[in-house]
Amino acid sequence: MSQNSAAVLMKQIDEAVSFIRQKHSDPPQVGIILGTGMGELASAMESPSVIDYGDIPNFPVSTVESHSGKLFMGRLGGKSCMMMQGRFHYYEGYSMQQIALPIRVMKKLGAKILVVMNAVGSVNPDIAPGSLVLVTDHINLMGDNPLIGPNLDEMGPRFPDMSQPYDRELIKLASNCAAAEDLTGVTHGVMVAVTGPNLETAAEYRFFQRAGADIVTMSTVPEVLTAVHCGLRTLCISTVTDQCNPDDLKLCKLEEIIAVANATQPKLNKLVTALVQRLPV
Repeated sequence: MSQNSAAVLMKQIDEAVSFIRQKHSDPPQVGIILGTGMGELASAMESPSVIDYGDIPNFPVSTVESHSGKLFMGRLGGKSCMMMQGRFHYYEGYSMQQIALPIRVMKKLGAKILVVMNAVGSVNPDIAPGSLVLVTDHINLMGDNPLIGPNLDEMGPRFPDMSQPYDRELIKLASNCAAAEDLTGVTHGVMVAVTGPNLETAAEYRFFQRAGADIVTMSTVPEVLTAVHCGLRTLCISTVTDQCNPDDLKLCKLEEIIAVANATQPKLNKLVTALVQRLPV
């Protein structure tokens, strides 16, 4: 990305921001990204403005099953929120810059906090399907990074610190909310990110275990890197949809992953709603 293309990217961000402001004038305090099988939470928003991704200038369009591709602007838990019902993946053919664009739009619209959700596989035998994992750290094995290229100085520093990509105070707050709501199966873990779209081999899962990972995703890390770069406090809540035991690896189908994500939605929605109510914004 040249300096000229960096200017083009900033223009694309500004165009998207301007369009969204025309549709919804209340600036968001919180950005929320819903993952696979998690779109139901959007129905809990109060009188939202709903915008198709395809109508927003320069926005990618979701192509994956269970990602409806709609932006909800409204209020949840008393907070003004920008909620993405569906995300974009590297394996869909989008560039890292395209994946990063909605996060930068959130920031320019006024968001202070990002709550991102995803469906993951577990390589930790103690973390079963149906669990919710509050991510404490990640390992990026995607082979790319949305921050490569000339730095967008308006958005953040050239060398953003990654000692705490997942905000420790927000993790503690989410843990407290889970306890207050009597939610079981909420734990902590390290997430490894790969490109997909294929699921991984037994040898790869074994490698992830030895590297210190608990869960595996095909998304999210590019969004987190972008959020940290532009100063958004970030929390990731992962829904475990399948067990990836390298010593007893079983066939996994998308329908089964979506079914587990759907079944876990009530618990996830309860946690996120309670969390948003208590967010310090």
